[in-house]
Amino acid sequence: MSDRDPAVEAAVQGELRLLDPEVRASPELVGALLHPEFHEFGASGRHWDRLSIIAALAGASDQEAGPIAASGMRGVRLAPDVVHLTFDTEHNGGRAHRSSLWRRTPSGWLLYFHQATPFAG
Repeated sequence: MSDRDPAVEAAVQGELRLLDPEVRASPELVGALLHPEFHEFGASGRHWDRLSIIAALAGASDQEAGPIAASGMRGVRLAPDVVHLTFDTEHNGGRAHRSSLWRRTPSGWLLYFHQATPFAG
């Protein structure tokens, strides 16, 4: 990973933090990683904004199930201040293809957009 673009590495590290159950359970820690204009199209098909996803994660009951397993994470810098990540996850028997856009802000790299598409085997 030492030869990876530092912008991509920052986005990957942010994404991995968002997959950590302890971070997901903390509105403050999640909020610190989300852009003020964050939005998501979830695996359920629901459209989430920043406040609704923070509230949903804080109230989730499956935090004890452990971290979400991520695989095949790849990233590319689309512009000086934008990184696109793609990866797959598995959690509690569900699998999803994921796509995230991270934007550099004065306070660091923040997740601007996320989409999850469920898939089988």
